[in-house]
Amino acid sequence: MEDIEIARNTKLKKITEIAEKLNIQEEQLEQYGKFKAKISPEVYKELKNKKDGKLILVTAINPTPLGEGKTTMAIGLADGLRKIGKKAVLALREPSLGPVFGIKGGATGGGHSQIAPMEDINLHFTGDIHAITSANNLLSAMIDNHIYFGNELEFDRVVWKRCVDLNDRQLRTVNTGLSQEKNIVPRMDGFDISVASEIMAIFCLATDINDLKRRIGNIIVGYTKDNKPITAKDLKADGAMTVFLKDAINPNLVQSLEQTPAIVHGGPFANIAHGCNSVIATKLALKLGEYVITEAGFGADLGAEKFLDIKCRKANLKPDAIVCVATIKALKYHGGMPKEDIKNESVEYLAKGFENLERHVDNLKNNYGLNVIVAINKYTHDTENEIKFLQNKLQEKGINLSLVESWEKGGEGAEVFPAARQIYRGVAGKAARREGNRPPQHLCPHDFHNNRAGLCTQGKEAACTH
Repeated sequence: MEDIEIARNTKLKKITEIAEKLNIQEEQLEQYGKFKAKISPEVYKELKNKKDGKLILVTAINPTPLGEGKTTMAIGLADGLRKIGKKAVLALREPSLGPVFGIKGGATGGGHSQIAPMEDINLHFTGDIHAITSANNLLSAMIDNHIYFGNELEFDRVVWKRCVDLNDRQLRTVNTGLSQEKNIVPRMDGFDISVASEIMAIFCLATDINDLKRRIGNIIVGYTKDNKPITAKDLKADGAMTVFLKDAINPNLVQSLEQTPAIVHGGPFANIAHGCNSVIATKLALKLGEYVITEAGFGADLGAEKFLDIKCRKANLKPDAIVCVATIKALKYHGGMPKEDIKNESVEYLAKGFENLERHVDNLKNNYGLNVIVAINKYTHDTENEIKFLQNKLQEKGINLSLVESWEKGGEGAEVFPAARQIYRGVAGKAARREGNRPPQHLCPHDFHNNRAGLCTQGKEAACTH
């Protein structure tokens, strides 16, 4: 069956029942129908002093056209942890309508490892991204309105763009103000996709509504002739923009097809911003669960590094384990194997592509000092020789390998090839506790602009392998 058929044929529990698993009361929810809800900020306030659960980041090798399945893996691992009796919670990003209607498609997992209601989450969900779009475009309107009514702040150059949550490249650069009305100032403008907006990025780094307002106020929207920055606060736009986001700031609760609680909130692009769900959602999940499975966009050299260098640093977080996802077909593709031959066995191409995985693992383990587990999304055409080769190569590096069939079997697939148990041992074992006691290590320094050259020598070679 296709993903959508599997999702539609799965009976979901009411969201109040999912909330009960997390000891969240019905009055602490704002329900959006039977299967979606927003969680009141009062829940985190009540649990603020509770010890955090274990944080597990799911990342991947460099992306390929063949797909690696980070979200599917994250959901399968959370379902698998639940099956072995662990209180697992998912903390994921919201899908953008651009990729949903583009080549990439939806972002709710696949097969039997999905979050649901799949169609709702992939489309308008609870309106968070629409609210971010409106806040962004309100700021644009206020800029042009200010210029129209005399330009008291002396805008000479506007750097703020409008946004729309679609892949509409025709709008990337546009001429505006062509109505020939008196005082209208024509200028070049453009539209970003909403999830690439600075509003989305700071929305996901904010710790509460007041912090969000402060961050919005600091947005630079333009410059004077003397190159003096003009901010949203200078325009007195920060309050109105924050009001647009008053409901969006609260995390969303949904469920996997196996009824694992999933907090889905925020979704900045990893190539533009930091590619992680909101700090608010992650911190809440850590209070609600023993194990929190989250993910970061793109490969480990992009999303995971931004997760570690930006989100973790700003939010004072440190993952207890990193799961690096790969597929044998993607590794063969990195090794130069033609796409049309990818289902054929080839240890030779696999050996060449292994360099990509090896570099990512080395970067996470040695540069960041983290506990790394490699998870292979298993396909029916993967051969025993190829699997054995990977196991031996990783064993030489002291890295655990888990074979996962969560697409086909859901949490059962993560349990049969005991990925969930291996994750549990990896997080709870002596080595993990030893790593957990170390202070966080970062590649990206605070003073990024003066240290860019140094970054190019660390952790970036993986993208250069074929």
